[in-house]
Amino acid sequence: MADLAALTAAIEAGDRATAVRITREAVEEGLDPRTVLGAMTVAMEVIGAKFQCQEIYVPEMLISARAMKEATAVLEPVLVKAGIRPEHTAVLGTIKGDLHDIGKNLVGMMWKGANIEVIDLGTNVTPERFVEAAKEHGATIVGISALLTTTMVGMKDVVTAIRAANLADVKVIVGGAPLTQDFADMIGADGYASDAASAVEAARKAIRGG
Repeated sequence: MADLAALTAAIEAGDRATAVRITREAVEEGLDPRTVLGAMTVAMEVIGAKFQCQEIYVPEMLISARAMKEATAVLEPVLVKAGIRPEHTAVLGTIKGDLHDIGKNLVGMMWKGANIEVIDLGTNVTPERFVEAAKEHGATIVGISALLTTTMVGMKDVVTAIRAANLADVKVIVGGAPLTQDFADMIGADGYASDAASAVEAARKAIRGG
């Protein structure tokens, strides 16, 4: 029988081969895909907590996230067939004028690990594109990243554009090296993430309404 505890451990360790093998076994045995996904999600929660405590760093987080991604790819068709979809959809991108994406990519992986569907718009994303994608995909979260102080000011334009589009249910989460909670508050964002690990809790808190 597929060992879901071993699946959790494999993702934590970044052991892609084992994670994929156990996920395939679980699928073949007809285990509830939500239970399998739960075992994966627990692993990423542990990784996030370790990252915040500085027990691991970005390379280790990336390795675990890749193991999660490959295992999820095996499970995804079963989830779709069963009509099981993520509870929330997030549109994610780096702000216009900024081409940095490592932090953004990490946030995307952590959100996927928390069972949030992620629509990654890439880098150099305009306010209009964020709004279009949020409407198109029925997003409840918009995540905006910036690494440069010269581009982070453009985040306010995204917040303004989303509010002007009457997307009242869309929560805006901002993050990036030069940002602070005070800046997020100043531009009217619904949440701030200081790093990829805290992005999951920031999204959940914003969705809950504080």
